[in-house]
Amino acid sequence: MKQEHRLCAFLVLSGLAAASALTAAPPRLRVSDNHRSLVTEHGRPFFWLGDTAWELFHRLDRAEAELYLKDRAARGFNVIQAVALAELDGLTVPNRQGHLPLVGRDPAQPDVKPGPVNDYWDFVDEVLDLAAANDLYIGLLPTWGKYVTSSAFDGKVDGIFTMANAETYGRFLGERWRARSNLIWILGGDKAPSTPEAVVIWRAMARGIAIGVAGREDYDAVLMTYHTSGPGHVSDYIHDEPWLDFTSAQSSHGDLVESWRFIEKHWNRPPIKPVIDLESSYPGALIPAAWLPEHLRAAHCSTKPANDDHARRAAYWAVFAGAFGHTYGHNSIWQMYEPPRKPVLDPKPTWREALAAPSATQMGHLRRLIESRPMLERVPDQSLLADGPGEGAAHRRATRGRDYAFIYSPDGAPFRVRLGVLAGARLRAAWFNPRTDETTFLKFLENRGERAFDPPGDATVGNDWVLVLDDASRSERW
Repeated sequence: MKQEHRLCAFLVLSGLAAASALTAAPPRLRVSDNHRSLVTEHGRPFFWLGDTAWELFHRLDRAEAELYLKDRAARGFNVIQAVALAELDGLTVPNRQGHLPLVGRDPAQPDVKPGPVNDYWDFVDEVLDLAAANDLYIGLLPTWGKYVTSSAFDGKVDGIFTMANAETYGRFLGERWRARSNLIWILGGDKAPSTPEAVVIWRAMARGIAIGVAGREDYDAVLMTYHTSGPGHVSDYIHDEPWLDFTSAQSSHGDLVESWRFIEKHWNRPPIKPVIDLESSYPGALIPAAWLPEHLRAAHCSTKPANDDHARRAAYWAVFAGAFGHTYGHNSIWQMYEPPRKPVLDPKPTWREALAAPSATQMGHLRRLIESRPMLERVPDQSLLADGPGEGAAHRRATRGRDYAFIYSPDGAPFRVRLGVLAGARLRAAWFNPRTDETTFLKFLENRGERAFDPPGDATVGNDWVLVLDDASRSERW
């Protein structure tokens, strides 16, 4: 009898522990005191490593969502970007559970049915729980931008949203998820807020979310940004909005996406806000130049789909230019592609097959590198490049803290470094391999003058390396 009681008690406690694990969630995030990054509510630096799963709520069932989220967490991702009102027929084709999000395509009437797990929003709740259980944040887009303005760039309001129903819808979301600590609000959705008419709708939605969360228009209670069309940056349109906590780019897709340009341009723009590239160089994707307005075509240099090397290069370029993190994506995963679904931009593997793309694992290498040194003091510093940054696909980027530096070479070509900038009389130099996560000691050297460095292997695009310099006295780092 005592054994049975002990067994029952064990099962009860195990059940409580499982329930607690399921509902546990990451801490809330906020902007750092220096306005360059994000930190947890406890002040711990946070490196954003995102993955794009726009159709997560719309196209996956619970088991598939759990498989996807567990895979991404295991590879080092900590933010998943997904859309409540999905781009691909999200208002007219039910999700895998057979539910639509709205009554009659009306944002003021979310289709909420009494009882648990029997409507669209209940399934979103389930996915948010699964994300929290895997220590993941959800970068939630309340809607894809086309439901406000169908054009990527002209800002003409022609969708289902108005000022009034945008605020009502935002308030619904805020009230429903006010207790969620693992939500980051991302307005927009591949559309530029380029007209006053569009901006007032997004502003109303932001206001509704804040009121729903806090009971009043308090933007300190929410963490919010905007995902614009690409190539582009939201700060070209609405940098000063009080609800815009951090700014973002979409550097777009293809084999020569110069992500660093968008970060460099706005990193020091007042008022200072953290900056990130939220969409860049999906392996397998190319945005045809013909899709872009004429004034953007000259800057759109890509001529073929991106591959793993291009995705990796775009990430290092952006982060070393000053971004506080990076969002990765794959052409098959954002749309959760598998036959017989209609493909967009010609995906080759299914979303399940694409989970194991080499570049997905390699994003975790970048996160570990950045987290291995003091993050909040890190700044971009191209002055370290004594012979210049290089052009095109050979462009190099340098970032540093007080006593360390990382210099990214995308093509393995020799380069020269200006020393004397970092603290310490002597430096320790090593090569970090972004493809394998391996670090190889190079040498100790005096911290003065200029030095030439020749990365391992041949000088060819894809043979990328990071030169790691540290104050030689900081032996705890290796």
